Amino acid sequence: MAISKVERLMNLVICLLSTRQYLTAERIRESVAGYEDSASDEAFSRMFERDKNELRDLGVPLETGQISRFSTVEGYRINRDRYELPDIDLASDEAASVAVAVQLWESPELTSAAQSAMLKLRAAGVQVDTENSPAAVTAVPSRSRGSEPALGKLLAAIDAGRSVRFSHRSTPAAPFRERTVEPWGVVTHSGRWYLVGHDTERDAVRTFRLSRIGDDVVAFGPVGSVRKPDDVDLGVIVARAAASGDVAGSADVWVSEGRGLELRRLGTEVETRDLVGRRGSVVRIPVRSWEWIARVVAGHGADAIVLSPTELRDIVVGTLSESAHRAPTDAVSPGSSS
Repeated sequence: MAISKVERLMNLVICLLSTRQYLTAERIRESVAGYEDSASDEAFSRMFERDKNELRDLGVPLETGQISRFSTVEGYRINRDRYELPDIDLASDEAASVAVAVQLWESPELTSAAQSAMLKLRAAGVQVDTENSPAAVTAVPSRSRGSEPALGKLLAAIDAGRSVRFSHRSTPAAPFRERTVEPWGVVTHSGRWYLVGHDTERDAVRTFRLSRIGDDVVAFGPVGSVRKPDDVDLGVIVARAAASGDVAGSADVWVSEGRGLELRRLGTEVETRDLVGRRGSVVRIPVRSWEWIARVVAGHGADAIVLSPTELRDIVVGTLSESAHRAPTDAVSPGSSS
């Protein structure tokens, strides 16, 4: 499967960050996955020129200079001092967004491409900074990677300009249904990945959360048959859909007295009730994302219990069960003496 432009650009950044030397265009062509299939020198030159301009437009400090004082050949590198961020403090939601990006960066697909590029550079005699190299990461466990298989296939289809078919469900408890879409792009919003495109069956622009798309993405149709309209801003579409999305339903959650302030802010207290010998309140919460509210409830442990709907309760139970399964086997159980 051909490497998408997004992957090629990331591979290029990884390569140029992994050495302090200037690398010639020819060495970059040999080392970076995505360039080796160029049909001719002219095709590579055009592709590389577009990629350089795109990186600069994104704010990446790409520099040019002579590869040595004895040569007039021009090379390229990224100014790491200008590229790297100083120490920063992140709020919890910002840290969550960064964690999503890290999970994607550390995926086996990107890691293998990066490590391949590093091997090629070393074989060519280029000094690689292994200590600070972005390729010196390991893949995260498969259970925490989410929708990577779907993401890779969608990016390839978008890059090729082809339509896609995939299974999708509107909520975690809903059954999968096949969708046919002309994909325009994949963007992030509030730490989540979304596909934006034209749903051919509904003849309308739609957004699809990647975590609800199955791994059965299939591209079809001629290459170049799908193109994003010039006047479309994908980020605006996703932001509007997230801001004005219809409420999917409501949930009644019992919250222990003096606890669950986040849940109380999200909903309205409808009654007081004692449960399992503890005083608390029933909070009615409007829900747009069942997955998100399930994580919030699960995060409060025994201080929050879903009363309805049963589908949400099942998601919370599943989340807690998975967390317990991941816990170390020698962890001290609640109530036991240490």
